[in-house]
Amino acid sequence: MEAHHKKNQIVSQLVDLSDHQQVLEEVQIITRLISPSFDFKYVIKVFWDVETLFRGEYPGYRACNTEYHDIRHTHQVLLGILRLMHGAFISGIRFSEKEINIGLIGSMMHDTGYIQKSSDETGTGAKYTMIHIQRSIGFIQKYFAGNAYFEDSIPDFTDILNCTGLTTMTPEIKFSSSNVALLGKMLGTADLLGQMSDRLYLEKLLFLYLEFHEAGIKGFTSEFNLLEKTIGFYEMTQKRLADELGGVKDYAIHHFRERWHIDRDLYVDAINNNIEYLKKLLIDHPDDYLSFLRRAELTRKLRELR
Repeated sequence: MEAHHKKNQIVSQLVDLSDHQQVLEEVQIITRLISPSFDFKYVIKVFWDVETLFRGEYPGYRACNTEYHDIRHTHQVLLGILRLMHGAFISGIRFSEKEINIGLIGSMMHDTGYIQKSSDETGTGAKYTMIHIQRSIGFIQKYFAGNAYFEDSIPDFTDILNCTGLTTMTPEIKFSSSNVALLGKMLGTADLLGQMSDRLYLEKLLFLYLEFHEAGIKGFTSEFNLLEKTIGFYEMTQKRLADELGGVKDYAIHHFRERWHIDRDLYVDAINNNIEYLKKLLIDHPDDYLSFLRRAELTRKLRELR
């Protein structure tokens, strides 16, 4: 089963997600491929403010304590939407500087709703799972209050963040423009691609069960049961990516081809590898599955949180 692990690392290893400066540098590289003269003043400030927020050093907030929806995931989504935007650019679509800002900042703030305020000392941010999108939108509204550049963009942020909801029907949203609609579909797509292509995806699913349990989400009886139902989730997401999210996932291969000279969709490769490994795990190791999910010492951390 280790052969799978080696094959599945490539998309996660393009950028060292533990090196946040490297993540930001890659953001700047790709953005300049889209807009060579782009002004990064807002993107850079938001990037480090979100870093500070998740670390627990942003005034009025606690540190991130959701192991699935963490800063690693946020950075995966940031890179994901930008790769899709770059692929769309290669295909002839042009984004304004304001639209690029909205896409990147929206992705960086899309899960801020999981962060608890300092006065909230009960449980973890997982209890906000069902309302985290609304809370994330509220954070953006507060963050940009009085900002002249973004004062008319809050509805756009609202619309694109709502696209990350798994039941959101994007055709029913009245976006302000076709480009903002595209950004919304890209954010919803990047949210799915980022988490499911992660080389730590299967290990982190064990923490997702804990988050769901705290949030009171029904339908999962155990960690193993969530792993079993991930096969159905994968099938559902394939339909959602193609239908409600408009198939914008197909822009990714253009990015990988130009940026990395790889003529494959690395997201598809990594997701398929994860699912194939999971299927084999469920069949061959239902009683000792934790022995085959040991990356980054996440299993040890899981035992501590149980």
